[in-house]
Amino acid sequence: MRIDLGISGILRSKTRSALTMTGIAVGVFAVVIISALGSIGTAEIADTLNVMGINSVMVQPAETVSDITLDDEDIAVLARVDGVDKAMPLMASVTETKLIGQSVDCVAWGVDSQAKDIISITPKHGRLVNNSDVAANRRVCVVDEKMAVETYGRSNIVGKTVKVLLGGAYYDFEVIGVAQSGISSLQSALSNIIPDFVYIPYTTMQAITGRTTYDRIAVLVNNALNEDSGVTDRIQTAINASKEVESGICVNNLLQQKSQMESIMGILTLVLSLIAGISLFVSGITVMTTMLVSVNERTREIGIKKSIGAKNKDIMLEFLVESVMLSAMGSGIGTALGLLAALVGCCVMGAEFIVNWGMILLAFGVSVAMGAVFGVYPARKAAKMKPIDALRN
Repeated sequence: MRIDLGISGILRSKTRSALTMTGIAVGVFAVVIISALGSIGTAEIADTLNVMGINSVMVQPAETVSDITLDDEDIAVLARVDGVDKAMPLMASVTETKLIGQSVDCVAWGVDSQAKDIISITPKHGRLVNNSDVAANRRVCVVDEKMAVETYGRSNIVGKTVKVLLGGAYYDFEVIGVAQSGISSLQSALSNIIPDFVYIPYTTMQAITGRTTYDRIAVLVNNALNEDSGVTDRIQTAINASKEVESGICVNNLLQQKSQMESIMGILTLVLSLIAGISLFVSGITVMTTMLVSVNERTREIGIKKSIGAKNKDIMLEFLVESVMLSAMGSGIGTALGLLAALVGCCVMGAEFIVNWGMILLAFGVSVAMGAVFGVYPARKAAKMKPIDALRN
């Protein structure tokens, strides 16, 4: 019965009720959008970092030293460290690649057959570099999908020949695979920051550049052990000991750095959500103003109800239910519109739709609670009216 009275109170002044719910909906909409953007952005950053091969530990000479190099002996040392699953030689060269006459700035990575597991390369077409390619120093390559689409207009370019600039000259490489690594929405949005990638056997890069050492070693560690920085310390200690130096080797635990970035994103999202939540407080004031106007308009009605036996708590509950329903309906509209906007944005950007239900439910609950809190004063004012005074007015 109280719900019916609440609905009739809302419908009594449709325009005013609609404007009040609109104010509430805007506040909740802002919180939902910010929450969704934070969750989706965090996931996109994590996925892109994984795609770029940043879900492993990187071992490389410290920038302060110039006479320390990495070689096969270091691979053997790392294989004996507790917590290390795999270790792969890694070479890198910022260069350019020519495809059908177009020059594309890229990073050429020298890898071996373990690249799929250690730096998260996933083939979309063809295959990845294998042991035979490495042993024979073959001039084969795996290109980034984004590079293929930008030049050929399609992703499958297996069998094509590209020219890679290495050691000051261009060399022909046969495309044996296309990596599903450059098509995420974040990499598309940051195309000027995140380069295209070309993967070739590291032995081929060594042969062309005349080197026998590596730029770095990519290490895949046990996930459970990687939560503890002890595995990073053990790797650094083992390599430095083998080189007979104290701090000649730098070890970057990029998984921990990724966790820190996700934590920062979470804090940023929370802060922005709290700022947007200020609008919920303003919406509560709007509800109170609306209910005070409603009480003044319905003074005679309140007097009639009290004169025929309505108690103070009945009058108070009626107006309180109305204020809560206003807030709930406005919050529901704001939540629905926020989720719809986030979904449409994800479809346009090609990102995965992720919802932080905890934050959304919190925003909805706070909004409804604000409606109840700010509806108490008008409800009490209505309940305390004396029947004779109310009827006289």
